[in-house]
Amino acid sequence: RGSLHPLCEGLRHRSTMDSKEDKKQVEIADISKKRKFVKDGVFYAELNEFLTRELGEDGYSGVEVRGPVGRTEIIIKATRTQHVIGEKGRRIRELTSLIQKRFDMPEGTVALFAEKVKNRGLCAVAQAESLCYKLIEGIAVRRACYSVLRYIMENEAKGCEIIVSGKLRAQRAKAMKFKDGYMITSGDAANHYIDEAVRHIKLKQGVLGIKVKIMLPYDEKGRDGCSVVQPDVVTVMEPKEEKELDIPPKTGYAVDMTGGAQAAEAMDTTGAPQSGMPIMGAPMGPAPTGPMGAPTGPMQ
Repeated sequence: RGSLHPLCEGLRHRSTMDSKEDKKQVEIADISKKRKFVKDGVFYAELNEFLTRELGEDGYSGVEVRGPVGRTEIIIKATRTQHVIGEKGRRIRELTSLIQKRFDMPEGTVALFAEKVKNRGLCAVAQAESLCYKLIEGIAVRRACYSVLRYIMENEAKGCEIIVSGKLRAQRAKAMKFKDGYMITSGDAANHYIDEAVRHIKLKQGVLGIKVKIMLPYDEKGRDGCSVVQPDVVTVMEPKEEKELDIPPKTGYAVDMTGGAQAAEAMDTTGAPQSGMPIMGAPMGPAPTGPMGAPTGPMQ
């Protein structure tokens, strides 16, 4: 048996690849919704942890996974996007290659993009990372927390809360809480207005836990805050100025049906009291009295 022609070899290789792709598409189509959501959640959690460790110094603030079937687009949010991209795009290509090999994705199906955070003062992840590096450098806990708190409130946040727990000074572990502004913790509005981040840092005395919660302001466009209106916030508008109408008022109920001036003159001539007759309600003169001054008429 001789060897096949190169063209036949190419056709057989192509048919093998097509069968693999068809099999993979069938597997994707046959997966249940429950398994799909679990798979996507595990993928997001592992990807987020990897990028947190890799890009923590570059202001990593979160990741978003989207894209059509057969292609995955990963948007990395960071405060310093130039460091994420690297020199001539070298670093982002390295990250793309690592993600492809780790999750066994075909080449060309993963694309990484870097998006700059619009307002880092309203991003809980960025502020938690900033606080971590301040504590690692040896800055006092109160000073570091108050500086982050002041920076957040200067960026027009409605409220902020920072909790640091662990061995802060002594051997006894404790928690310190720093709060400022207005903060909601329950209801559906908390899902839209509260941005929360948790970080852990390993110091010489032990592990410290950091929790940062920021209440976003209201922004109709959703750029510098939340676009969802709070149900319990009522805005009282100023009343409009009343303007005089240029048209005569409506007539109908106020029509003078008595004849106007003639009726008034008739009232003056017929309705005036005659001379000599007492006026109703006027006193009738002093009542007659008896010999001792007692009134003789009936008691009024």
